[in-house]
This record gives sequence, structure tokens and C-alpha cells, in this order.
Amino acid sequence: MFSRLAIGLLLATAHSVVSKEEPCDNGTAIANTTGVVTHGDRFHPDFYLTITREIQNVACEQRMSVLVNGTSPGPTLRLPAGKTSWVRVCNHVDNYNTTMHWHGLTQSTAPFSDGSPVSQWGIASGKCFDYEIHPGLDDAGSYFYHTHMHMGAISASGPLIVEDFGLPPIPYDEERLVFFQDYYKKSDEVMEQGLVATPFVWVGEVDAVLINGVGVTRNATVGKGDCQLPVIDVEPGKVYRFRFIGAGVISMVSLAIEGHSDFEVIAADGHYTKPHPIGYMQVATGQRFDALFRAKTVAELEAAGKTDYYIQFETKDRPAVYTGFGILRYPSIKGNQITTRPITNPLVLTNATYDFLEYALEPLVPNNFPKASEVTRRIHITNQQIMKGSIVWQMDGLNWTEDAPENSPPYLVDIYRHGPIAMPNYTAALANNDWDPYTLTWPAKLGEVLEIILENTGSLVNNNSGVDHHPMHLHGRHYFDAGTGKGKYDPVEHEKMLENYNPVLRDTTMLHRYAPKGVAGQVHSWRAWRIRVEAPGVWLMHCHIIPHMKMGMQSAWVFGDYKDIATIPFKGAEGYLNYGGNAYGDDDSPPVAYHYFDNKKDDGR
Repeated sequence: MFSRLAIGLLLATAHSVVSKEEPCDNGTAIANTTGVVTHGDRFHPDFYLTITREIQNVACEQRMSVLVNGTSPGPTLRLPAGKTSWVRVCNHVDNYNTTMHWHGLTQSTAPFSDGSPVSQWGIASGKCFDYEIHPGLDDAGSYFYHTHMHMGAISASGPLIVEDFGLPPIPYDEERLVFFQDYYKKSDEVMEQGLVATPFVWVGEVDAVLINGVGVTRNATVGKGDCQLPVIDVEPGKVYRFRFIGAGVISMVSLAIEGHSDFEVIAADGHYTKPHPIGYMQVATGQRFDALFRAKTVAELEAAGKTDYYIQFETKDRPAVYTGFGILRYPSIKGNQITTRPITNPLVLTNATYDFLEYALEPLVPNNFPKASEVTRRIHITNQQIMKGSIVWQMDGLNWTEDAPENSPPYLVDIYRHGPIAMPNYTAALANNDWDPYTLTWPAKLGEVLEIILENTGSLVNNNSGVDHHPMHLHGRHYFDAGTGKGKYDPVEHEKMLENYNPVLRDTTMLHRYAPKGVAGQVHSWRAWRIRVEAPGVWLMHCHIIPHMKMGMQSAWVFGDYKDIATIPFKGAEGYLNYGGNAYGDDDSPPVAYHYFDNKKDDGR
């Protein structure tokens, strides 16, 4: 099966992919064409990803997991800035729809390539879909990809790096990935079914946190066979760029390294920042931070008498904390290697999660942050946990899930099918707390400057008043992260907090909890974003805790009018508009794709 479409997979090892940089016929003339193109034998995507469900050896155990190219995490994709890349995703899982989302990078994808269920049909079993991605020259940074349906993102994800065009603005010697994932013994299906069941069944706490696919469960015997702690190798005296990527499904992870307290954050969510020193890292699901790390010198290692140092990492703001360990190792220097957990924790990690880098990071270059006087509309979104048969999360009274009948067909598909009549009613939305009561979407006009105030509240389920944190993620163009605070939002006080501060562009930031309990139904905390509405499309905004998404903590946004959104001619879009349409290829019929970008390099070449 897939003898032609997936031929590239035969060339790929568990952690490699076919790339345009290799000396092969890429079908360049085809790749440079705009319009409708059949991706037949002469077309070779830059990367091939195949989705399977297999037994995975992980965390000293075995688990049936959704994998990418047979591994978790999947292969690292390194995309050039200023150039179009094609990624073919083939679904080999029976009775299972999937998509692939390019987290943080979807402002640089073709209209049907966001990989979310508001913009495309799922890739059916036995089908392949070709995604078109064109990172801009200013998109260089750390991202990741993950499936965006069901609970597959627990394991079906991998790092995505957009290379700097030229030398990076902040020099370093080498880089290291620190890719966080959560591990559950429970199957994806059991967890997903429990979240919609009556009575409701929560997924529970993680059994392990993994770094680069390696970790141990709470009671595992470490140091025997394949049951090992994760290891990061460094060389003395070098400066490293550590790329921290939060690909977990629930965990906010705090991390520090024994004997090393010299991190310097230089990027957040794919945007360079002014260097900011900090002694530990904190990464929630969906977030990415890049930090410089200065390895010890040979003299310092000799003075310390050791070459292995514990990495300690913990889940935060959870009822039960998971504490994990890894090893920072200097392999070129002889020394005793650590293979087991420490008897006592070498470090104490703060529980003040709400203080991490708030009002601290500023852009490396000016970013046109909107002043309060430029804001055209302020939108308050109250997030509430309620009982509605099962337990659900609502955003201003709405909850969105991929399998709800009212959310099919995907919004972008519906707009292309039916034209302007499928667009949200902007006037009705303004009269209804900013969401359209007919399409259940949140519309905005190009040129608007939105100030969105996300509000966290105490749970209304049995009035238990519990408060969760929420890493809030927006697809499409990134927002200006204007900060956070405790209690109700006060615009006057907020402006004082922004004095002499230039916020950075982000795509995933925290709606914090300041205590485990608040007051049922009352605002506990807030997060402020400002958005220049410049990227037309249909975009999801959601909490990036995957169980919360399954419970409805998602919303669909429509930026622009019909003419702004429907930029592909109808004939070019036809293959995307039906489930299993000809944009979804198989072994007998290659995908028929619309080439949205003309593949001219952004540097003019």
C-alpha cells in the first residue's frame, strides 16, 4: 500500500526525512508553479510523515500509541525561511481521521494547510495530504507539529525548526533540543471517552514527563536495560542554544540544572527577544522558549570533581506533582556517570508559576505594539467550567469540539462552498458579546485592533470554586502579549503596568491561577492580548491542555470578509471541499493540490 505516494518513507530512517537539500529530482518546475497541480510521480515533497498506531517502548513500559514515522517524538523538521516547503502526511491508522498542525507557524501556511478541523477535513485512513508552508524571513525560531484530532497529540508530535536566514542575531556554538511530552499509561481512547462520559471521568495525572522521548514512570527501577534517565550531552566552554518545546498535553513543567543557573532567554514562541537572564525554565504545553546555556569550563569541572549533573523537572499547579530527573553530561571529560535517581532532590523549584517572565521579555527589534488609543474593540471572554450532562469548559457561553454536528463541515470549507452567505454576521456579533449567534464564530474586520481580555473563573461544578491554569493558544498571526493580573481586569491599572514596557509577539501564553481555589463563577485572573487583524482566515483560539479542548475550551474566529478569505479560485479549492476529495490522495490517485505560494524566495532569488 502507498507504493508511490509513500516511496519517500522507504528512504527515511526513524529520525530522518527526505529534504530538498538532498541531491534528487524534486520536480522543481512543478513546485514553482501556482495553481492546481497533480502531485504525481514527478513531484517530491520536502518531507514525508506517516501516521501509524503501534506498540511503543516508552517510560520503561509499553503503550499502544499514535506515532510519526514510527517514533515519538517524530523526526525534527528543519524548514528554510523565505522558501516554500511541502510536507506529505499519510494516515495509516484504521478507522481514524487526523490532521497535522504546524504549531505557531500557521500564519505562514496556505489556506487549507493550518491543520486544524476548522480549516480542513480530517485525513481519512489510507489517505495522504500535502501541506504547503512558507515561513517568512522573520519566522526563524522553534516550533513543533502535532495532530489536531482526538488525543493523538499525546505521542504524535515532533520538533519543527525554521532556520535563520543567514547568521542568527545572537551568536552561539551549538544547539540542543529539550522536547517535553507527557506519558499516560491509559490509552488515548479510554481518556477521550471519559472526558465526554456521564458520569465524567478525568484523565488523571501524568505517569511520566519525557524529555526527547525518554523518561521513567514514578515507580520504575532506573538504570537497567532500556529504563534510563534522559541525557543531554554538552562540551566544556561552549555556549548552547537550548530550544525548550512544550509538546505535552497537560503539564506545565519547571526545570533547573544542578550546578548551572545561567540560562538567558533569547526567544519566545518563535520571536527573538532581548536576552533575559533567569535561573530556571518553565514551559507549558504549546509554549517554546529558546535560551542560551553556558557550559562549564574544563577548569570548573575539575574543581567540582564531577562531569554529570542532575536535571530536575516538575509538573506545576497540579494536585499531584510528578518530579523527574535527567542528566546533563560532559562526555569528553572522564568521570563517574550517574544512572539512577538522586536519593534526595538536589534542587527546590518555585511554585510561583504566575511570576515566570511576566512583563520581562521585550522584542529584540521594535514590533509595532498597538497603543491603547489604537484599540478599536475590547472583547472580554469569560472561561467557565460547568456541568452540562458531563463537565464542560465554555468560552463566553460557547464550547467548541471537533465532533459536534454543528461544527461540520469545517468553517473554511463551508465558506468556499456557499460563498458570502456562510460568513458570520458581524453586526449580530457586535450585539451579542462579539460572537455571531448563527455561525457560532467570532468575526473581525481586517484593520481592526482587538484587545482580548481572557478571564479565569472559579468552577461552577457543584460550586467547588476550583481554578485551573490555561495555556491559551491562537492560530494564525501572533498576538501581542500584554500581560496578566489577579482578580478583575482594570484597564487603568493595566496601562500603568505597560508603561515603559514593549510586549513581545506570542502564540501561547498563560491564563494563570494564583491559588487552587477562587470563588465559584467569579473572575479569578485575566490575561490581555492585543491583535492587529491582518491575516485573513479561519482560526482556532483554545486552551492547549488537550483534555480541556476535548471538553470544549475552544473557539473559532473569522478574520476578514469573504473576499479576503476566499483567495483561491473555486476550481482550485474544489479538491479540498469534500471529505476524501482529490486533495487527499491514495495509492491509486495522487493528491491534487493548489499551489498557493509561487515559491519565489523572499530574498528575491
